[in-house]
Amino acid sequence: MRIRTYAICLYIILIYWISSHFPSMHALFFPTLGAFSLLFISRPFEKAEVRKIAFGAVISSIVGSISVYIHPGVISLLLTLVIVISFINTFKWNAPPILAVSLIPFFTQPSLLWVIPLSVCISLLGLLVTLSAAAFVEKKFGALTLFLKRGVKAESDSAL
Repeated sequence: MRIRTYAICLYIILIYWISSHFPSMHALFFPTLGAFSLLFISRPFEKAEVRKIAFGAVISSIVGSISVYIHPGVISLLLTLVIVISFINTFKWNAPPILAVSLIPFFTQPSLLWVIPLSVCISLLGLLVTLSAAAFVEKKFGALTLFLKRGVKAESDSAL
């Protein structure tokens, strides 16, 4: 298994622990953080493209937060969806979790306008730093295996 996989698992656990133990940091943990993590390790992205996707996620969370702040209803949800989908198409942000991040303010209902965008920004910055560090370690030391491989030879009595 690659080091990046272990790194994102540990990072998501850390973010969950922080958000569950510090009420003011509750918004740091959101389900699409896992989706972004998997997206970033499953596709061969250039660093600039990963930053562009993270930037798109922050922008979409700002759009969603402003919409909820103005009026938390169906019309603002529709407006958010239309705006974010048009941004995704216009700027070629090929990452479905971006749309999901824009919907976070609709089900969390934060008391302050800036909480969700700041949380998304901090969480994704941490993820990018974690993935960069893991990529450096992988490049320097190679991928780790989950279990040490042993030279075990299995023989069967039934197969002659």
